[in-house]
Amino acid sequence: MWISKNRESGTLRMGIPPSPSARWTWTASTETAALVLSLFWLLSANRPFLSAALKGREWADPGAWGFALALAVVVLALHFLLVALLGVRHAFKPLAAVLILGTAFASHFMDRFGVYLDPSMLRNVLRTDAKEAGELFSWSLLPHLLWQAGLPLLLLWRLRLKPRRWTRALLVRAGAFVAAVLVIVGAILAVFQPFSSLMRNQKELRYLITPANYLWSIGSVLAADAKGAAAPRQALGLDAAPGPNFAQRTRPLVLVFVVGETARAANWGLSGYARQTTPQLAATPGLINFAQVTSCGTNTEVSLPCMFAPVGRRAYDEERIRGSESLLHVLARAGVGVQWVDNQSGCKGVCEGLPNAFVKDWHPAGLCEGGRCLDAGLLHGLDERLAQAKGTQTLFLHQLGNHGPSYFRRHPPAFAQFQPACQKDDLRLCTREEIVNAYDNALLYTDHLLATLIQRLKAQADKVDSVVLYVSDHGESLGENGVFLHGLPYAIAPDVQKRVPMVMWFSPRFAQARGLDLGCLARRAAQPATHDHLFHTVLGLVDVRTALHEKAWDLSAECVKP
Repeated sequence: MWISKNRESGTLRMGIPPSPSARWTWTASTETAALVLSLFWLLSANRPFLSAALKGREWADPGAWGFALALAVVVLALHFLLVALLGVRHAFKPLAAVLILGTAFASHFMDRFGVYLDPSMLRNVLRTDAKEAGELFSWSLLPHLLWQAGLPLLLLWRLRLKPRRWTRALLVRAGAFVAAVLVIVGAILAVFQPFSSLMRNQKELRYLITPANYLWSIGSVLAADAKGAAAPRQALGLDAAPGPNFAQRTRPLVLVFVVGETARAANWGLSGYARQTTPQLAATPGLINFAQVTSCGTNTEVSLPCMFAPVGRRAYDEERIRGSESLLHVLARAGVGVQWVDNQSGCKGVCEGLPNAFVKDWHPAGLCEGGRCLDAGLLHGLDERLAQAKGTQTLFLHQLGNHGPSYFRRHPPAFAQFQPACQKDDLRLCTREEIVNAYDNALLYTDHLLATLIQRLKAQADKVDSVVLYVSDHGESLGENGVFLHGLPYAIAPDVQKRVPMVMWFSPRFAQARGLDLGCLARRAAQPATHDHLFHTVLGLVDVRTALHEKAWDLSAECVKP
């Protein structure tokens, strides 16, 4: 029996005592709970934003403290608005729980890899396959989740929201909304000059404000996808037709375009890296290496559509690129055979409606274990394709390449030549030397893949003319300045994420038949190039004529004899 005494009247009351679990509860209004949660995120998830925004300020200056306080107030009030407007009282707790989990995961990967959660990165995340995503999860995530998700979820579970009549709830919610907006406006006005300068010069910093960053980015991606799904792709190259050299061919031509993954020029042996990571290619006669190539993006979702578009980074328009056909469609329209073979997460729309296949669906013997296939699977059935080749054919091979963080999983044991190499999915558990060694071992395997491809083509040289073009989609950070992997906003991404390797190889009979001066092309390879050159160079090599073809962007144009 439970007995309590009323403090005002002195009367005694008897009843059932409260359960132990009832004692461990707290009662608050929706607005108070939203404020507490926003304060928790300010202190736990927004260190990257505050550190970057306040970088270089002198703390002896009182203005620096005022600016820091204003930024903290803006972040706090912004997230209060987001949480307080989640919905009616009964929807608050489940929606808050989703945000707590999402924010815990977001802050973990931002801290761990130094990434920015902009729309490009979120698009990459949403398109990542399950196996690829699984490599990003490790036991180091558990303590972070216990602290940034477990604790607030426990408090949320024990929260009892104060009931209100809907009219009062509406008035309070409106008042809280107005108050939060006024606080944000007031804080910004108090430090308007440094704040406006910061946001104008470092626009990417907004993608460090968590959870507002990923909520905005997810919304942007979904809206763009919905808009794109509602409209058909814009046709390209309706005038595409075979040129004279194309029409006069008497032998099959096979152009193999290898789309590399996460290979950076800084570690490419052919481009002057201190360590030889491309020994087999270095020993390949006639190989042409382009040592100064810049990518269109810093992740696959951006780079892949961009590198097969007629206008890429020089006049970048994501909506236009994603809403249009690609180089592959132009080739097919001119009568070129097109085949896409993928060993990663798909062609990102560039092969839509055209023949394509995944290596994992072929089940090449000894190459696919644990749900992932080694890149040698891309060459599965190549000899048969060459034997049956007719006319002009293009084969696009999309590598798994050096996709991190599990570089050690990208090659067979025989290629683990640089030791000690990181053997963990969590890069923080390895030294930088071990990470670089693992990354370079994966490059050795790409070198082997390309050299093997060229040898296979050489073996068919009496029957088939051939071309190999290899270029990576983007580079990678290996711990420089505390940044790992890739995907930073292009404007602030380091060169190692944007400088990529590229090589070309031509069978002698193709070069002769096309009138291609390889010495001239080798001299052109010593000059800067970009992904923007790819669309026009491929059209020029196979001799497809269209108004889209710009000779100024065709790397081979000046080296083809009329």
